Amino acid sequence: MTARQMTEALFNAKPGEPLDFAAKDLRDLDLSGLDFKRARMAGADLYGVDLTGSDLTGVDLSGSRLDRSILIRADFSGADLHGASMQRPSAYSTLHFDLREAPRFKGANLRGVRITARLDGADFSGADLSHANIAPYDVHGDITITPRNVLNSCNFSGARMTGAVLTWAQLRFSRFAGTDLRGVDFTHADLSGADLSGADVSGADFTNADLYGVRLAGVKGLDTAKGLELAINLDKAQR
Repeated sequence: MTARQMTEALFNAKPGEPLDFAAKDLRDLDLSGLDFKRARMAGADLYGVDLTGSDLTGVDLSGSRLDRSILIRADFSGADLHGASMQRPSAYSTLHFDLREAPRFKGANLRGVRITARLDGADFSGADLSHANIAPYDVHGDITITPRNVLNSCNFSGARMTGAVLTWAQLRFSRFAGTDLRGVDFTHADLSGADLSGADVSGADFTNADLYGVRLAGVKGLDTAKGLELAINLDKAQR
């Protein structure tokens, strides 16, 4: 489909009758600023697509490919992204990484999603990130070639992240208040200044994770967490 065909179809879409773009080839299209009106886009190929300022709330993007896409100010609140791929998308217009430009995933279904990105300031509050893979693309490769994911100052409050893989992730000052972190792999993650107040970390792995200034007030399951004896700066965490 062309950008014009997409724009016209969405403009003419009737309320309550979501359009079906499932499995469509939408690579490299400029779809910025569009209201997708809860369209069905499962399995769509959105490689390199520009979604700057687009409204994708409630859209079915399950199994879709959003690699190299532009997600500046895109709103995915309540969207279904389970099994989707977001490899190296662009979330900012400049190298200043303005947090106000970060995409929103509030309440979205991100189960099993594959993310390799810099998403500082993104809102994942209330989202389902169970078994999400947010580790370097090649966990066995050179970390200088496959750099860590950077998600500083993100909001994961109230999210469900059971079994998620966040190895090597940079999560400085991110909020995990009341988050379900059971079984999360934080190996080598940088959690400096993060807020884990009231989170459930039962079975989570903190081997070589940096816990400098981490807030642990009211944390559940800390006695069953793994690798705490190998964590960095555990003595400087706030309990």
